[in-house]
Amino acid sequence: MSLPETFVPGFHDEAAVRKMRYNTLGKTGLQVSKLSFGGGPLGGKNTYGEFEEADAIATVRESLKLGINYIDTAPWYGQGRSEEVLGKALKGIPRKAYYIATKVGRYDLDPRKTFDFSRGKTLWSVDKSLKLLGLDYVDVIQVHDVEFAPSVDIVANETLPALQSVVEAGKARYIGVTGYPVSAIKEVVERSAINVSVILSYTRDTLIDDTLKSYLPYFQSRDIGVVNAAGVAMGLLSNSGVHPWHPAPENIKKVCAEAGKYCQDNGVELARLALNYTFQQPGYATHLIGMNCKEVLHSNLDLLLNGVTEKETDVLQHVQKKYLDKIKPCNWENIEVKAYREKLKTLS
Repeated sequence: MSLPETFVPGFHDEAAVRKMRYNTLGKTGLQVSKLSFGGGPLGGKNTYGEFEEADAIATVRESLKLGINYIDTAPWYGQGRSEEVLGKALKGIPRKAYYIATKVGRYDLDPRKTFDFSRGKTLWSVDKSLKLLGLDYVDVIQVHDVEFAPSVDIVANETLPALQSVVEAGKARYIGVTGYPVSAIKEVVERSAINVSVILSYTRDTLIDDTLKSYLPYFQSRDIGVVNAAGVAMGLLSNSGVHPWHPAPENIKKVCAEAGKYCQDNGVELARLALNYTFQQPGYATHLIGMNCKEVLHSNLDLLLNGVTEKETDVLQHVQKKYLDKIKPCNWENIEVKAYREKLKTLS
């Protein structure tokens, strides 16, 4: 494989970089690694639990040396902790060696302050993120979870124009939109007069829900790079299961937990089966996976390069037939948004 433009002699493990596959991130032209680094787990206890910061920093650095060149984070992840940890990890690493994306719009644990898509907050957020990251600019700046905005008009007419001014100021290179309902992302793209170059959708092309596939032709027709995130459905498709905040209905959690238990009893990790599925899906620039330790990093790299074993394939066939096919397709659209709106009513 040819070397990407992010390759830095003396920093990278050239043999590892040559093994990595790189895809074009839509109209940005950025050549991004097929596996990218998700910063959600760097948020700490309010997202995916606590972690050893030194190990996480070492994991970020090692992932970059081994050819991963796209990082995604957000102010929401630990209310700034993810960006802060990444800032420590990236210190001293050649800026050329990676692309990084962060977000605006989602912030505080207090429901009254969680979302703010206003121009003023957006501009403030970008500056704070750059300070925490220790950077002069990010490669992609994204509107976080657009389905929670009071209206599409606010995102299209206020948030995105604010981000355009951020790009013009040299603080970001490209603009993106993220969310859970893919229909909401598409609506924002359609309504926006601002050039959207990247979209990020999470848990929407997995072993239990492939909704994103039906939207791919639309985004591809606009040369928009598509980031496919959370192939393990935020823990649903893993032996360890989900955290209490997971929005999926109880019946889905129950079936997935049973599938995880079956995998564990047979010496297989369900998350590997889930990620192997996502890695095989075409049309995505990169698959974003949350990581905060070397063990997960190396497992993901091994899976990407070598695939699953014959035993894992056999276990997956049984898991799909006995468990996952019973709930596919499944999603939890509107559950979080409805709960958020009701909470705001209660607080007001």
